[in-house]
Amino acid sequence: MKEKEKKPLKDRLLNKYRLVVLNEETYEERLSYKLNKLNLFLLSALVALFIIITTIGLIAFTSIKEYIPGYDSTILRTTAVKNIETLDSLALVISKNQEFINSIGSVILGEIKEKQSNKETSVSRVDISELDFKTNVEDSILRKIVEKEDRFNAIESGASKIKFVLFSPISGEITSGFDPGIKHLGVDIAVPTNSPVKSVSDGIVVFAERTIETGYVIIVEHSFNLISIYKHNSLGLISQGELVKAGQVLALSGNTGELTTGPHLHFELWNEGNPINPEDYISFE
Repeated sequence: MKEKEKKPLKDRLLNKYRLVVLNEETYEERLSYKLNKLNLFLLSALVALFIIITTIGLIAFTSIKEYIPGYDSTILRTTAVKNIETLDSLALVISKNQEFINSIGSVILGEIKEKQSNKETSVSRVDISELDFKTNVEDSILRKIVEKEDRFNAIESGASKIKFVLFSPISGEITSGFDPGIKHLGVDIAVPTNSPVKSVSDGIVVFAERTIETGYVIIVEHSFNLISIYKHNSLGLISQGELVKAGQVLALSGNTGELTTGPHLHFELWNEGNPINPEDYISFE
C-alpha cells in the first residue's frame, strides 16, 4: 500500500474549507463562510498586531503608563522632590511651633530651664588655682589708672538687652517683688478691681485664656524676644492673635484664680526664655 503523498505547504494553506451554521431542528443552513488556513493565519496575525499596537499606544500617549510599577518620569521626579521639600519645610515649621508652644507653657507655669539659668556660670567656671598670673610693674600701673577711670563710667548691665521704652501696665503699690528663689517670677501690684491693664509695648497676643490657678491670663509677644504676662484679670478685652499697641487696654484687673490673695495684677517679663525683674525697666508708681 502506497503511503499518502504530502501536499506542498502552499497547497495545504490554500485548501478551501466551508464553515456552515445550521439550524439544529430543521438543518436549514443559516450562515456559510469559505475559509482556508492562510486566511485564518492572516486574520489571527492582524488581530494580534492590532492588540499590540493599541496597547503600546495607550501606554505611550495616555496617563496609564504612570500606573505601571517602576515607571519613572521627569514630572514624577520633580513632583517627588517638591513633596519632599514641602514635607521638610512642614516638619521644620511644626518643630518651631512646638518649641514656641513649649516656651509659652513654661512661661504660664513659671518654669525656668536649668540649662538656661545656669548657662553663663557653667561656661565661665574656671579653677583659679590652676592659672598662673604674671604681671609686671607697667601692667600694675595701667590697671590702677583704668580702675580710677572706670569708677566714673556708667557700666551697662549684662542682663539689659531691651533697646526700647516699656510703659507701665498699671499704676499702684508693689506688694510682692521679683524673687526667683521662691518662684515668684514677677511683681504683684495692688489695684482696685476692674482697673485697666495696659500693654507695655507693641506686640501680638499669643495667649488669652482663663486658667485655674492664675485666673484670666494674657500673654503678649514683643520685639527682641520679650514676652509680657498679665495674670489674675477679671475680664479680657482682646483675643488671641490680635495685634496690640503700647498703652492699649488689654484687660480689667481682678482677683481671679486659686493663687490670688486679693485684688491685684501679677505682671511678669521674660526675655529669651528667662524671667527678668520688671522693676529694672518699668516704674509702677
